[in-house]
Amino acid sequence: VELNTITYNAAISACEKCGKWDQALMLLLGMASAHVNSNTITHNAAISACEKGGEWDKALRLLLEMASAHVEIVTITYGSAIRACEKGGQ
Repeated sequence: VELNTITYNAAISACEKCGKWDQALMLLLGMASAHVNSNTITHNAAISACEKGGEWDKALRLLLEMASAHVEIVTITYGSAIRACEKGGQ
């Protein structure tokens, strides 16, 4: 299997669906060392994984990283970050 943005997105999304937020973040971090670019879908899946895992602070950190890396932030991104804060009582 070729490691590219699509395969990483699928893996991060799978982690999100089974509640493995920590694995999702490890995959996201691993993309840079594998020289694979992340995109909005990548970050949305990782933020959603953090939301489902109650990791609101990590979700917000990812949102800030998206902005600084000039990755497009869309309505879904904000919604996931807001839900993460709501679940975390923030």
